[in-house]
Amino acid sequence: MPINHNPTIRQRRLARRLRDLRVAAGLKHADVARVFESAESKISRIEGGQSGIRLPDLRALLDAYGVTNPAERADIETLSRNARKKGWWSRYSNAVDSEYGSFAAVESDAIELYNVQTSLIPGLLQTPEYTQALIELQVPDATPEHVTAQREVRAERRNVLTKPTPVQFWGIVAESVLYHQVGGKKVMSEQLDALIEDSRMPNVQLQVLPQDDPMNACLYGPFVIMSFASTAETDIVYTESPTSTVYYEETPDVDSYTTLFRRLNMAASSVTKSRALIADALKEMS
Repeated sequence: MPINHNPTIRQRRLARRLRDLRVAAGLKHADVARVFESAESKISRIEGGQSGIRLPDLRALLDAYGVTNPAERADIETLSRNARKKGWWSRYSNAVDSEYGSFAAVESDAIELYNVQTSLIPGLLQTPEYTQALIELQVPDATPEHVTAQREVRAERRNVLTKPTPVQFWGIVAESVLYHQVGGKKVMSEQLDALIEDSRMPNVQLQVLPQDDPMNACLYGPFVIMSFASTAETDIVYTESPTSTVYYEETPDVDSYTTLFRRLNMAASSVTKSRALIADALKEMS
């Protein structure tokens, strides 16, 4: 198979899963290479996400690693198929860069999302008008076609909240976010009203961190923790800045962000109180 020098996060998830299984089985690259009668470099490329793996080879690996549980084998095979599959986001390849598409893919795989936002409404909870105003502010030279595509992509992403088995969403936003007049008072009023309605969805838990809480000093930037159905698969943390996106997959890094989320969760207002804080901002905006 050709070497992939820029594996997607889905491909890296599969690679990490196979590496963890090999280590748990007490095998080295040389041991696995003998199963395939291949060079050790092939195994290294598979575990680095630089090379895909055919289904017969995957099943041979699982046999070598002693994976006998049918459900676990099926889960890994599904992960392998999804690593190569293109989703709805591929329709917007001219407007969405590969990093954003990769994030949308993993977001759609997750069963739980933990999102902290320091300056914006969480993407999954944005109204189309808010998204449009945001894009126009962040990309002043954006064409109308680009803005429209971004609105459509955001709307497609939101489907994870309403699909038959919806994602469980926990969001924490800084109170100051509610008072940023993105798009003007009318757009923000509609956004805040929609936020109140979204907060009543059974799979959405939305909290506001009050402006006077000292934990605001720990809002280093926005991040999302994504959890998946398989208990054998570790969580992934996604962070972003104006110039880059970073995924954290190693356990110590994920644990640090998980601890931070729990601290913010405890400091933030309850869901009911948070809804009242949003309503207060809505009154002031109106």
